[in-house]
Amino acid sequence: MKKMIWLIITVVVVNTLFTSEALAQSDISPPTIRSEAAIMIDSKTGTVLYEKKPYKEMYPASLTKVATAIYAIETGNLEEVITVSEKARNTIGTRVYLEEGEQVPLKKLIQGLLINSGNDAGVAVAEHLSGSVERFSSDLTKYLKNVIGVQNTNFENPHGLFDPEHVTTAEDLAKITQYAMKNEVFRRIFGTEELKWNGEGWDTTLYTHHKLMRQKGYEWITGGKTGYVDQSGFTLATTAEKQDLSVVLITLNSGSQTVAYNDTIKLLNYGFEQFKTLSISKGATFSVDGKKYKASERLFFTHRINEKVSKEIKKDGTLEIDNQDGTVQTSFQLDQVKNRKSMDVQTAAAPKNVDADPAIVAHLPKLLFVVLSIVLSILGLFYRHFRNT
Repeated sequence: MKKMIWLIITVVVVNTLFTSEALAQSDISPPTIRSEAAIMIDSKTGTVLYEKKPYKEMYPASLTKVATAIYAIETGNLEEVITVSEKARNTIGTRVYLEEGEQVPLKKLIQGLLINSGNDAGVAVAEHLSGSVERFSSDLTKYLKNVIGVQNTNFENPHGLFDPEHVTTAEDLAKITQYAMKNEVFRRIFGTEELKWNGEGWDTTLYTHHKLMRQKGYEWITGGKTGYVDQSGFTLATTAEKQDLSVVLITLNSGSQTVAYNDTIKLLNYGFEQFKTLSISKGATFSVDGKKYKASERLFFTHRINEKVSKEIKKDGTLEIDNQDGTVQTSFQLDQVKNRKSMDVQTAAAPKNVDADPAIVAHLPKLLFVVLSIVLSILGLFYRHFRNT
């Protein structure tokens, strides 16, 4: 009888420990941050993973240079040589110390703009592309609205020095950075940690101002840009990728560099611990009512790790990704496959549960160990009982 009581107590204790650990790991609350505004999105899908005042009008400081850089890359000739003006030479703030009359290729100016946050490089780029800073600012703002699709941004200069009308939002900056990261030239420059700089007035090595890019343990950070003026506080743009999840993170109006980086680390850890990105292969086919539809490109969707999602194909060929509560997370319009005898189409059913429950999978070895322990204990009791009788 004592052995049976001991067995019951053991089972209860083990099960309690198992349940407590599972509950402890189920906390998916986002972290508390001190920056006034912030947003983190999945860069493949645009899915918002975290947000705090994402639509509030804010001063971006040098995060402006992300927009200037992608605009220059897409509209200018990177090999074209630019002659630096007196106005560019005399621009205040962080510089790459261009000299009046110095001739610099556009690509090198963009490197100085992003890596060393050169305000003088920004003015030189603006004057080259549009003739003046004022005209460039108008052209840039139109580009951001018409090409990238942001609606709450108005830039008055190419560098982010304070102007009361030079405003944007965390959401818009995330979209601008997400768009820019699709460009290979921008990605390479944005992710550059150091670069030899040989100029007429300055020979040096440029180092990215984003401290996490130069620290061990953060190799999954793929790019970054810092910013500061008195009116904006510290601003930070960060891109990162781990396994299949890639993110864009913006923090605005942090009280100090320490706050900006601490908030960034908290949010990155939260994002990579709580979310994952899955994909549907290009060419994957689905059937509904005798019709076949296929994905013309690889399709991505992001969701919480502890949530199950399902696929559902509609009669019009819309593929819906549904959350476990039945709400539609995202949808894709697939292309109809015409019936041809010579066409070899591999048809895939629309499976409901895309993933096994991660919580069960994570604890499966422990669960099996508990069950096995109980079975062995019971068998041991029966063995001793029959041996004694």
